[in-house]
Amino acid sequence: MRLLVVCLGNICRSPMAEGALRTRLQVSPLAGRVQVDSAGTGDWHVGEPPDRRAIACARGFGVDIAMQRARQLQARDFHDFDWLLCADRANVRDVRRRAPAGHEDKAALLLDWCGIQPGGEVPDPYTGGPEDFRQVWRLVDSAAQAVVARLAAG
Repeated sequence: MRLLVVCLGNICRSPMAEGALRTRLQVSPLAGRVQVDSAGTGDWHVGEPPDRRAIACARGFGVDIAMQRARQLQARDFHDFDWLLCADRANVRDVRRRAPAGHEDKAALLLDWCGIQPGGEVPDPYTGGPEDFRQVWRLVDSAAQAVVARLAAG
């Protein structure tokens, strides 16, 4: 199974979700069986590390995301990944617009797909403060736990 987490710039929500997923998967029966990556729909931050506040927030929860580098969603991602799990509805819309014919259904809302919040969105903390980043961490970590449970259940 290969999962790609997608947000707008790949410096806040999706790197935090990638870090949470990797951490939860490593200590689960699925360790080594699920690959995780992240990307952004935009190209503004390609090659940059996650936002310093996202790095600090994840570190506060024992997860190191500092080595990640932002990248933009590519056409090959629709072939390389089973699911493109998006932070919000705008991301889903943008991902589906870029999808090759027949791959549109690979894009889904992360919180909806994992079953913790039907139609739920992960808010963008970029213009917020530390509490906004902590709120995002709580959401993506809960999503990571639910993803592990969903995949483990088969």
